This record gives sequence, structure tokens and C-alpha cells, in this order.
Amino acid sequence: MKRIIINAILILICFVLQTTFFSMFSRTGIVPNICIILIATTGFMYGKTEGLFVGFICGLLFDIFSFNVIGFNALLLMIIGYLNGYFVNTFYSEDVKLPLLLISLSDLLYSFVYYVFLFLLNNKLEFGNYFFTIIMPEFFYTILISILFYPLFLWILIKQNKKERQTDVTGI
Repeated sequence: MKRIIINAILILICFVLQTTFFSMFSRTGIVPNICIILIATTGFMYGKTEGLFVGFICGLLFDIFSFNVIGFNALLLMIIGYLNGYFVNTFYSEDVKLPLLLISLSDLLYSFVYYVFLFLLNNKLEFGNYFFTIIMPEFFYTILISILFYPLFLWILIKQNKKERQTDVTGI
């Protein structure tokens, strides 16, 4: 129950930071995808189900507040969380390379699928322009911010995991 509450608080904080705080400092409309950092971290720390759940909730928030197609972001981020859950057995908290690689790939996958379904299918064929003006700046911005946010998310989730293990052992 505590993990659900902590995940809900983290989701809300990430959503608010991404949609308000970082938007204030953006001149071109490009903001880091902090929710991808949280979804990927949750997925490879706790597995497919938890990554799927966090991805769905983050995506649903984006769908509701973006006035876009309801369910598109929820489905896409849910799949990304699920895919990151496949790496739960290869995740080690001391290794930073795998998490940064997974966050990078998740952000690229999200941006590419977003382009295909919301731009390409609407006959907007300027992929080169979209790639260099939207995808790559967001990608680098997300990686830069993930160097700061990933250790924080890791610390919070590991601390929560230790508390859950203590309550499982003591029964309190």
C-alpha cells in the first residue's frame, strides 16, 4: 500500500515538474521527459507489472491534460514501462550505464512512435526536421536531467523497498 502511495506521489511530482516547472525554462517548447525516467526506473527495479502500471498512470495524465487522443500516451508509456520490466533481473543499483541506456532508448522509442502515429499518419512527412528539432533536443535534455533525477528516484525506491522488506520480516 505504501509503495502505491509513493508511486502516486512520484508520478504527480514528475508530471507537475515536466508540465510546469521545466516548461517555464523552455524557449522552444522542448522539455525533458521526467516521467520516462520514472517509468523506466520503476520498470527495471520492480518488474513488468509495476512499470506497466506507472506508465499507464503517467500516460493517462498526459492524455487527460493534453486534450489529445485519450489513451495514446497511456498505451505507449504502459508498453515502455512493461519493456523496461524485462531488465529487472539484470538491474544492479551500482551500475548506472544500463539505466541510462534504458532511459535513452525509452525516450527515443516514445518520440519515434509519437511521431509515427501523430504526425506521419497525418501526412506530415518532415521526419528530418522533427528528428533534429524535437527528438534529439528532448533526448539530450532528458539524458542530462536523468543524471540528476535517476539517483534520486533510485534512492527513494530502494529506501521504500528496504522498508517493505523490514515490515515483511517483522510483520509490523
